[in-house]
Parts: sequence; C-alpha cells; structure tokens
Amino acid sequence: MINVLFVCLGNICRSPVAEGVFRTLVEEKGLSDQIQCDSAGTSSYHLGQLPDRRTRENALEHNLTLTHRARRLTGEDLAQFTHFVAMDEQNLEAVEKLHYRSTGLPNNDTIFLLREFDPDVSDDPNVPDPYYEGPDVFEDVYQITLRCCRQLLSYLIQQDNRQLLSE
Repeated sequence: MINVLFVCLGNICRSPVAEGVFRTLVEEKGLSDQIQCDSAGTSSYHLGQLPDRRTRENALEHNLTLTHRARRLTGEDLAQFTHFVAMDEQNLEAVEKLHYRSTGLPNNDTIFLLREFDPDVSDDPNVPDPYYEGPDVFEDVYQITLRCCRQLLSYLIQQDNRQLLSE
C-alpha cells in the first residue's frame, strides 16, 4: 500500500486541496485499494476545522467536496505514510526535521515538495499560501495542485515495483 501525506502549515488551504485532488485522480485510475492519502499541518492553529471556506468554495467549482478536518503532523505519521509531500520549503523542512528526530536518518527519497512534480517550470518551488489572498490565488493553488498531483501519481505508479496498474 502506498500512503501519501500532503503537508502545509495549517491544513486548511493547500494540503486539503492536494489530498482531495489526488484522491480523485487515484479513484479515476481505479487504484483506491492500493494508494491512499491524507493531509496534515505543521501547526495546530486550526485543529478539527474544515478547510477554509474559500478553499471549499473553489474546490466545489471543480466538483470536489472537501470534508477533511485539520490535524497536526505527528511522529506516528512517519510509520503510517510512505510518502510525504510538502506544499512549501518551510513545511518540507518541518517534515524532514521530524523524520530525522524520529529515525535518526537524513531525508530520504520519500519526502518531496509538490512543485517538484510541476510540468510547468517555475522559479518558485512553493505552492502559494492563499490564506491572506483573494480568490485568484485559491484558483492558482487548485491548478498547481492538479498539475502536480497528476505527475506525482504517474511517478508513484512508475516507481512502485509492484506494478499497480497490472494488479
């Protein structure tokens, strides 16, 4: 089983969108029994809350319903998830530090920035945080996430030596 955890700061804007988009893509490929996902935040600002209203409204415009409740990244996640996908460099660093504290091992090839999978080359490795921004940035986040999650799924299928599609 491949388990992917999307990580942002508060777990109410970017990572819930990535989780929802990725889950939909996995379902469309018929791989839900082999690939699962969730999302978490590196802070505890919004524990238990639904995604930001503007995030949910933007997702609904793309026929995506977000029901995730914000939670904080924990050491237990390192045992449960096989891949970690951070929305920006700050949160990537937090995941890497938690990984190192929990395992004593340096970063491995299962911790990524989402934009590493962006087919549209960008000078900015971060998915923008739309929290203090307007509707255009929420749409930008959705589009970036969609592009990157498509590529991430392709990457995981390619990298998985159990050949998910042939099962």
